[in-house]
This record gives sequence, C-alpha cells and structure tokens, in this order.
Amino acid sequence: MNVITRFAPSPTGALHIGSARTALFNFIFAKQNKGKFILRIEDTDKERSKKEYEKDILDGLQWLGIEHDEIYHQSEREEIYEKYIQPLLESHIIYMSNEKKGTILRFKNPNKKITFNDEVRGDITFNTEELGDFAIARDKQTPLYHLAVVIDDHEMGVTDVIRGEDHISNTARQILLQEAIGASRPRYTHIPLILAPDRTKLSKRTNATAILDYKKEGYLTEALINFMALLGWSPQRTDNYNNNKDHNDNDSKDEIFSVGELVKRFSVSAIQKGGAIFDINKLRFINREHLKRIPFERLKAEIEPFLPSEMRKMIPQTHDALIQVIMEKIDVFSDIKALYKEGEFSYFWEQPIYTVEALFWKEEKDSAILAEDIDKLVQLLSEISQEQFIAEVVKKHVWQYATERGRGSVLWPFRFALSGREKSPDPFVIAHVLGKKEAIKRLEYAKKQLLSL
Repeated sequence: MNVITRFAPSPTGALHIGSARTALFNFIFAKQNKGKFILRIEDTDKERSKKEYEKDILDGLQWLGIEHDEIYHQSEREEIYEKYIQPLLESHIIYMSNEKKGTILRFKNPNKKITFNDEVRGDITFNTEELGDFAIARDKQTPLYHLAVVIDDHEMGVTDVIRGEDHISNTARQILLQEAIGASRPRYTHIPLILAPDRTKLSKRTNATAILDYKKEGYLTEALINFMALLGWSPQRTDNYNNNKDHNDNDSKDEIFSVGELVKRFSVSAIQKGGAIFDINKLRFINREHLKRIPFERLKAEIEPFLPSEMRKMIPQTHDALIQVIMEKIDVFSDIKALYKEGEFSYFWEQPIYTVEALFWKEEKDSAILAEDIDKLVQLLSEISQEQFIAEVVKKHVWQYATERGRGSVLWPFRFALSGREKSPDPFVIAHVLGKKEAIKRLEYAKKQLLSL
C-alpha cells in the first residue's frame, strides 16, 4: 500500500509552530516511505477563511521546505460532497433537522462502541452513545468538519492520519462516518500537544510565534525543522540510535540533524505520549549549532539584512572577519540588533574612550615600559603590507615579541587599545577588521594617553 498523508489547515490564522510540526511529521513520514504528501486547505468556513492566511500558510511551508505533492481546496469540492450526502439522505443515515438557526443535517448515531488503534497510544475505545445525533452538514453541498474530512480522506486515498492529540475525541465520529460511506479506516497517529515551559497550553503569550515570524527574526530553516521534530519525537528511541555504541546519552549535540538525517532516523514508534515542552532556549541552541554548519558564503548572504548600516559600510576586505566576530556573539541573526543597541560592536567604527589605567595588564603600572611595547606593536604592524593585513599575519608578526615580553603584558594593552573593552575578540581579529591604518592610529592614541600621565 502506497503511503499517503495529508496536512489540512484552515486558513483562519497564520501558520504556527503546532500546525507546522504536524505538517512536518506528515511530510517526513510520506518522504520516508516514498509516498505522497497532500496539502488540503479546509476553507469551507467562508466567514473566517481568508486568502491572506492561506498565503501565510503556503509561504510558511515553502520557507520550511515542506513541499506538497498535491493541493486541494474544500471550497472547490461541493459537487463531490453532494455525491456522498444525497445517498446518505436517501438511505436515512442522515436526516434534516429544524433548529433555531435554520435546518441542518444530522447523522443518525447507531450508538455503539468504537475501538481504533493509535500508533502512539494503542487501542482506544469510545462509547458513541454520548455523542448523540451530531451535525454533519449545513446542506447537501456544504459538509461540516467531520464529514468533509472523511469524504476527502477517502477520495484522496489517505492511508495515514497524523495529527494532534486534541483530535482523538473526533476520531469516533469520523469512524462512524467512514463506515456510513464505505470508506477504509486509515492508520491513526496522534502526536502530543506542545506545552509552555510551565506545562500549560501553548499560547501566543508563551512563544507560539507564527512560522514566518521566526524567519523575520533570523532563524535558519534547518534549525526550526530540527527543533520542531524534537517536539514530541526523540531520536534516542529509534533502533538505529540505540544500536550506536559510541552514543553518549548526555550529548545534546546528537539532537542536531539535517532534514535528510531526520528522514533516515524518524520513526512513528519513537513519538512520545506526554506533552512536548516548547523551550525557546533550546531552539536558540539548535539554531546556533546549525549556524556553524552552513557554508560561509550562505552565511554572509543571510546575515546581510540584519547588519546595521555602520557594519555594512565597513570596507570589503574586512567584511568576512567582521562576520566571524559577530557569529561568536549570537544565537540568531536578530540578536545583532540588540547587541548593536547595547554598543557591543561600536568600537569597530568609533574610537573607544577609556581610562588610561585600563591599558595596564594586572598589577603593572610602568607607563614608560608600556609605551615602548606599544611602539614595538606599531613597528610590527607597519611591516605588514595592506594586502597581507589579516588576523593570521598580524598574529605571526606579533606573537614572538609578545611571548618574549609576556603575552599578557603585550596582548592585553594591544586588545584594549583597539576595543576599549575588557571582553572582546582577540587583538589580531580586531586589527584585521579595523584595517592597518586604523589599528596603528588607535595604538598611537593609546601611547599619547600614556604619555599624558
């Protein structure tokens, strides 16, 4: 049997993390089994369904790389629904009910127990007497949710229904309707809900950010896919993983994987029953790990829109080095804006202001000796050509002298004169980013400050 899965969002809001995870699990399972992944837009609620939300869903899935094989709109399937509803009326399986808000079609409940197997939870039994005769359509062409789902899944040949556990209570109704129209029962897999850190239901106030907002914040697609996969599924429970003798259960980096690796490792049997905790710090960690993986040319292209104008103006020769400095400080590209506001990178385009005492290493206080060291640094940097003025070459020229004099005594004032900060990248990198002329200028400024003591 060819595997066919589906993701069936309603275009009544933006694509959020929970829905995107459902789409991901369906996409991965279909891909893993060389099957088909269907996108079905459930837009029969004409009052709430909006084209802008549909676009958001499509754009979000596209950004994530979750590609559908086929796409359908329920609003375009009225004739198909009527083909099923009319015979149900004629056979009195459903009937017209007059209600306060007008007539509605109801399913005549046979009032029996329904047992179905869930791939995560095993056998689940419902007594359908509690459901009563439930509404299934507004008219012959407009089915309500339960009937539309059953007809569509049957028509599209869906073999596996993978969805949130909040749909478990819907399954009994849908099985009754499957039996009524002669449809096969798909395999059911109900995945755990995503919970806030305090184990309450995830809401917009607790990081339930829309998928495209993660894009705007500068998260990598690979990182978000990786993170979503771990919301309710664990690679530690797969057979291949458990057979890896070199595995260390405490090594969280084993949870860092690409989409291709996810396809190889994913298993429905490894989906957990308990709620999946949304941890923004874990997402940030995963994103940082993926930043280390991507090619540098792509990194440069993706980071560019997040750079303040001052950074963009830095001369091209130092651009790569500046990006490497930034990458040491961030988990996600949007961190750059916050760091910029805090003045974290301001020393790259502004002469730092500091007290002269801060130039001395630890307990040293001899300004004459320090002035000589700075003179030597200026001499060594001056020997490097403009074309060769990169971090590695700067280090090579300075290192021997620093080792002979005492590395702290030379490298501390070197770095502080360039950055004016106690914590900053090493002086070789800063010199590279600043360029030969500016680096020497700042060392001479430091000497001038010393001589004023």
